Amino acid sequence: METSQFTAEPSSFDVIIAGCGPTGAMLAAELRLHDVRVLVLEKETEPVSFARLVGLHIRSVELMAMRGLLDRLLDHGRQRPAGGFFAAIAKPAPEGLDSAHAYLLGIPQPVIVRLLEEHAIQLGAQVRRGCAVVDFEQDDEGVTVELADGEQLRSRYLVGCDGGPSTVRKRLGVGFPGEPSRNETLMGEMEVGVPQEEIAAKVAEIYETHKTFSLRPFGEGIYRVVVPVAGVSDRAEPPTLENFRRQLRTIAGTDFGVHSPRWLSRFGDATRLADRYRVGRVLLAGDAAHIHPPTGGQGLNLGVQDAFNLGWKLAAQIRGWAPETLLDTYQAERHPVAADVLDNTRAQMELLSTEPGPQAVRRLLTELMDFDEVNRYLIEKITAISIRYDLGEGPDLLGRRLRDLDLKQGHLYDLLHHGRGLLLDRTEHLTVGAWSDRVDYLADPTAALDAPCVLLRPDGHVAWLGDNQQDLNTHLTRWFGNPAN
Repeated sequence: METSQFTAEPSSFDVIIAGCGPTGAMLAAELRLHDVRVLVLEKETEPVSFARLVGLHIRSVELMAMRGLLDRLLDHGRQRPAGGFFAAIAKPAPEGLDSAHAYLLGIPQPVIVRLLEEHAIQLGAQVRRGCAVVDFEQDDEGVTVELADGEQLRSRYLVGCDGGPSTVRKRLGVGFPGEPSRNETLMGEMEVGVPQEEIAAKVAEIYETHKTFSLRPFGEGIYRVVVPVAGVSDRAEPPTLENFRRQLRTIAGTDFGVHSPRWLSRFGDATRLADRYRVGRVLLAGDAAHIHPPTGGQGLNLGVQDAFNLGWKLAAQIRGWAPETLLDTYQAERHPVAADVLDNTRAQMELLSTEPGPQAVRRLLTELMDFDEVNRYLIEKITAISIRYDLGEGPDLLGRRLRDLDLKQGHLYDLLHHGRGLLLDRTEHLTVGAWSDRVDYLADPTAALDAPCVLLRPDGHVAWLGDNQQDLNTHLTRWFGNPAN
């Protein structure tokens, strides 16, 4: 970037977010909970209109409950069992998953984007559509952002939530190592010209060897078609109905008379992870930081959870009370999580191969998943409820998220709507003292908790357990900065 083309002006915003998908919208809302001035720039003039279904896994459903958004989403979604995710191996969810929200919430992607964007706007975020970020420059005081029309904007921080082809990541010069796409999948919604019974029989036959193939009724005569393709084509060119017909005939021997498509798309199996999530005042989140095949349905969830982790930390930095290393914990915590997701999607893609070796491993793993411990381990991994951030030595609960407990005052997550920390005190003897402007306090000796007290971060992860006030004060300082004067 040429430094001479930018003129530093006073910051009009605290944070500019490039991209108003689920990650960008969630991050904007999280920042607004702390009165951070936020502008979201989205290059598309209109939200995506086609009703592609996505699934919110358990941890993402919990996050929505923590911010009071779950009821709105439930009105538009459908709850499904939390099982059968790993490489589409049909095993039921294990009993007794550690969550009050142990289900998958299927919801159209445009709906969740709209609801999260509305939530951010209601909290005071500004959203500008038809505005593409093409360049930026950062200095010691902030970031100057240039738009496609030549307009320049100033903010203290910039966050790239602009997807896999992220302009922000590319202009930042951050490496994006991994594997390019080797195969792609066509996905769309359309009508068919043969009876349902014939479709069901043929699909069952094909599924024996092609686990990624799907042709399912979506309602109102519409079918969702998912068909794998060997090799990759020009991703810049959208697929045509003829592409679908040709590939259906290749795999199924018939094109099922598909016609009248509502939308058509293609995606590859590239797997990449950004070297760094932060360079100075510029950060990355969501697909801008990591891409992987959609096997297991983890992509949207991973991005939303990035935003949840980053939001309160970046807000603390801007509000002036963040401990020195707090913002660095965003990469320290989320980069390993993404690396794990990439690895499990690599494993799942191997298990979906039609080759004899991967199919043999798939049969073996299918047998192993009859053991509850194996099935539970894989479900907890996919749904992100087994994540434990490395917060140092301590009890197993340290660094983990806390489930939505029933309290005498109601539900735990109802107390986290405002994005503040929380001290849940079963002893009724501790206090948050001079941190009360950042941390709420609740005394409840009846709480079903295997610890005398827990300190929760705004993202619901346990930052401390114990019953000693001095030790608590040390950890309050670690996560919430120096006490207020």
